[in-house]
Formats: sequence, C-alpha cells, structure tokens
Amino acid sequence: IGKEISSSMKEFILLSLSENQGLQKIYFVVFLVFYMLTVAGNLVVLTVTSSRHLNSPMYFFLSHLSFVDICYSSVTAPQMISGFLVENNTISFAGCIGQLFGVHFFGCTEIFILTAMAYDRCVAICRPLHYPALMSRRLCGRMVGVSWAGGFLHSTLQTLPIALLPFCGPNKVAHYFCDVHPLLHLACADTRAEGLAAVANSGVISLSCFLILVTSYVVILVSLRGQTLVGWHKALSTCGSHITVVILFFGPTTFVYIRPSGDLSEDRSVAVFYTLITPMLNPLIYTLQNGEVKGAMRKLCRRKV
Repeated sequence: IGKEISSSMKEFILLSLSENQGLQKIYFVVFLVFYMLTVAGNLVVLTVTSSRHLNSPMYFFLSHLSFVDICYSSVTAPQMISGFLVENNTISFAGCIGQLFGVHFFGCTEIFILTAMAYDRCVAICRPLHYPALMSRRLCGRMVGVSWAGGFLHSTLQTLPIALLPFCGPNKVAHYFCDVHPLLHLACADTRAEGLAAVANSGVISLSCFLILVTSYVVILVSLRGQTLVGWHKALSTCGSHITVVILFFGPTTFVYIRPSGDLSEDRSVAVFYTLITPMLNPLIYTLQNGEVKGAMRKLCRRKV
C-alpha cells in the first residue's frame, strides 16, 4: 500500500529561501555567482592537482575532494537557483528521492575523505621518514574507495526508508532541496522510528569521524613537543587548511543532522553553508595557504599563456 500511495504523489514543491520577490532576484544573482565560482574553483584545483609535480597523497585526496564538492553543489544549487525565477519550484517524486540520495552520498563521501586527509597529515608530521612507505599509492586508493563505498551505503540507508513511506499530501517541502527531516514531516505515517534511525545513522558517522579528526590533531600536537618554533609553524601550516575546512563543513552539518527535526527554517539557512559556501571556499582555502599549489597554478598559467 505504501508503494501505491507514494507513486500517487507525482511531485513536490520546494520552498525558497525567501518569499520576498525582490530578495529572490538578488538571491538568484548571488547564488548563481557562488555556484559558478564553486565549479570553476574546484575545476582549477582538479587541473592543478593532476600535475606531475604534485604527486603526494595529499593532492590525490584533494583532487577527489574537489570532484566531490562539484557534484555535491550540483545536486542542490541548480534546483535552488532556478526556483528563484518561478512561482512554484517543483520536483518530481523520483527527482526528489534522487536528490536526497545524492546529497547524502556526496556529503558522506566528503566526510570520509576529510577523515582520510587528517590521517595523511598525521602520518606526514609524526612519521616523516616512514611517510612514503606508510602512505603508498595502493593504500590511498583503498582509502578513497572506502570513502565512496561508505558514502553509498550511508545514502542507501538514509534514502530507502524515505522512498517507501506513504506520501498523500501536502506536498510542500519546507526546504530548498529534498532532505530527510522535511520529507518525514510530509509522510502520512508515524515516522518516529525513521527519524531516530536517520539521526543515529548520521550521528554515528559524524561523531566517529569527528573523534578521529580530533585524535589525529592531538597526536600531532603531542608529537611536536620539544620542536622549535620553526618546526611548529611548518607542521601546523600543513594542517591549517584542513582544520579550516573541517570546521566549516562539520559545524553546519552537525547542527542539522545530529539532532531531532526542529525548526526547518533554521535548517534551510544553515544548509546553504555546507551545500554551497564551503565547497566554494575549499579551493580558496587550499590554494591561499599552500605554496606548492600556488606554484603549480603559476606554472599552469604561464604554460597556457
């Protein structure tokens, strides 16, 4: 019966960030620019990190992070931007479920890649002489493969229960993209179990990865005891970009997903940060604080010229 009712819901209406028509036109221009910068910036990083001069594991992970950021933003941003120009921003039931899957697939994959990058930095600083042997190309490939597989598994576990719920109206999603909590509010059934499962799923992944990240930074700080000021600066400068990205990404996602569904309007505002702002800032953060990337970019520009 649930499948029959779900299939009868042909489309959903996504809400905008604002009901003010004047603000919507401003948002259209602003977020279109943000999205274009996100795609362009991460494409530049992908191009630069493919250089033979940047062949360390850190740049291998960075290239995958940039690819994930492009996909992650592309799942939500185009639908949101086009919605500023129409009265009702509609999305089909299949498109909504696909968007839900994509958001959690790429979002969770990014969390795992950031965790892998933290391990890479920890080994590079704490075991510099053994770094090439410990972080072999095969191990890096396996870590990235596990990140993609883990993202797929998490997204499947989040999406499948939602797709099987009965939806019989209303069909206004209180968000600018299809996500777990807004869809649970629309289901014509008791969704407390699904809501708790969704929070537990996201909570276990986010908290465990966050603990791994914190542990890696503690290990790095302990290993730097007795080092000179120059040694501290050199070691921490390699982690500065990663710490900044982790704070920008984990902060908003933790606020939205590791708690029961509450004020969805707050979730809508906070979600802008981790779906668009952070993917846009990642290329700037890594290029501005990384001399090797800036050097490779200069060489690439001179070659093109």
